[in-house]
Amino acid sequence: MANATNEVRKEVPKIAGILLVIGIAAVITAIILLHHNPLAVQSEEWVKKGIALGVLWVGVLVATILYDKIVILPKELWANRKLIWKLAQNDFKTRYAGSTMGRVWAFVQPVVTVAMYYFVFGLIFPARAQLAASGIEAPYVVWLTAGLVPWFYFNEALVSGTSALIEYNYLVKKVVFKISILPIIKIIAATFIHVFFACVMLVMYFCYGFKPDIHLLQLVYFSLCMFVLVLACSYATCAIVVFFKDLSQIIQIVLQIGMWATPILWDITQIPEQYRIIFKLNPVFYIVNGYRSALFEKQWFWEDFYSTMFFWITTAVVFCLGSLIFKRLKVHFADVL
Repeated sequence: MANATNEVRKEVPKIAGILLVIGIAAVITAIILLHHNPLAVQSEEWVKKGIALGVLWVGVLVATILYDKIVILPKELWANRKLIWKLAQNDFKTRYAGSTMGRVWAFVQPVVTVAMYYFVFGLIFPARAQLAASGIEAPYVVWLTAGLVPWFYFNEALVSGTSALIEYNYLVKKVVFKISILPIIKIIAATFIHVFFACVMLVMYFCYGFKPDIHLLQLVYFSLCMFVLVLACSYATCAIVVFFKDLSQIIQIVLQIGMWATPILWDITQIPEQYRIIFKLNPVFYIVNGYRSALFEKQWFWEDFYSTMFFWITTAVVFCLGSLIFKRLKVHFADVL
């Protein structure tokens, strides 16, 4: 009887979690079905809704079947949140230990980068970026910086998160240490630099005559989007790189290509409309475009309804896959490292 009672107690949180996932999916389904854009072609709207709902409920089915394997990672992160914060601060402090300027180097790169683009595009080749959606003209250097800020965050966080297990290999070999917290430690450390870079961007933004606006609060939302996305990617990459070291070099090449494949240095309106969907499938584009929308177009993120739904569904799928890969390979980390 006692064993049966304990089993019931263990199952209740699982049942509640599955019901919560189904409930959230049901709410999202209702929002998607009720959403109506009078300016769009209705046949295309229903195709988009069908694809979104299909991906959503396939994800719910997978999450229900693999619930125990997927939720273990978020539980470990939440249970060790205080340790994560302390180790992230320590990681940031020790990254430049031994150098004369210390942590100042972490903030030099953003300043030098912005100064370089200002010199090239602001003084030598002055240009104006016409924002087609709202008709607002913005200095190209500010418009460009708004794209570079999230991209540099993604670049730094993904590279750091991928190397987390290798860099902290001495902790991986400790049986009692929760190695699942290592990638998020590196990403939080990268976030400190991102916050400073974002502040530099805002200083430039205000110096060019733009006024503070409530839409700027969305920068926090889009930074959170990037944090979750890169965390989802890092759990897969940090696990695979332990066994396939070449992945680090492949990621570097992909990031170099991604810098140009993502509309950062150029505007997506410069290419034919029928090809834009290819670039919009890149989840990083959603964040880069979100930064610029918050700064210049003054739009809320929920106004771009399908892009928001696509981003979070994609990120959730990537996070689930990353969790499964990490859990599958975790038992072999200590042997390989």
